[in-house]
Amino acid sequence: MSLAQSLLPEFDHEMATTRRALERVPMDKTSWRPHAKSYTLGELANHLAQIPGWTEPTLTRDSLDMSPEAGDFAPPPMAGSREALLAIFDENVAEARNALAATSDEAFFQPWTLKTGDTEHFTMPRAAVFRSFILSHAIHHRAQLGVYLRLNDVPVPSSYGPTADEEGL
Repeated sequence: MSLAQSLLPEFDHEMATTRRALERVPMDKTSWRPHAKSYTLGELANHLAQIPGWTEPTLTRDSLDMSPEAGDFAPPPMAGSREALLAIFDENVAEARNALAATSDEAFFQPWTLKTGDTEHFTMPRAAVFRSFILSHAIHHRAQLGVYLRLNDVPVPSSYGPTADEEGL
């Protein structure tokens, strides 16, 4: 079994769980934030919907330059509705899944660099970047979203087990 084939079930599970959380975002509270230094609910949901979109450049390129001059990255527009938010997420997940399925074991072990201009933030094998920069990053922000949902009295969906709002998986 290839590394990609072993990662696909985990990716599918995490993305399905993330979608369930995004489905519950109260779009009438997108400007709410728990603290002045925190994302707003809308910014957090939008960021979470965008993370799978980083998969294709991670698995097919050697680096990503975050500087505006490089043109590799532009801040995404904010989704104005739940439907738009889910459409962004679904499109990014489909593209990510295709890129993941097409990645060879050899490509997973090639180095990948995140930089801003001449500043290199990190270089790691693509497999590690996919695991940390995409999967773990999405899980981290999904957990934050769960707290935001709870603080806004929105039922929190299950991730790895039941929540106070849902029984079972």
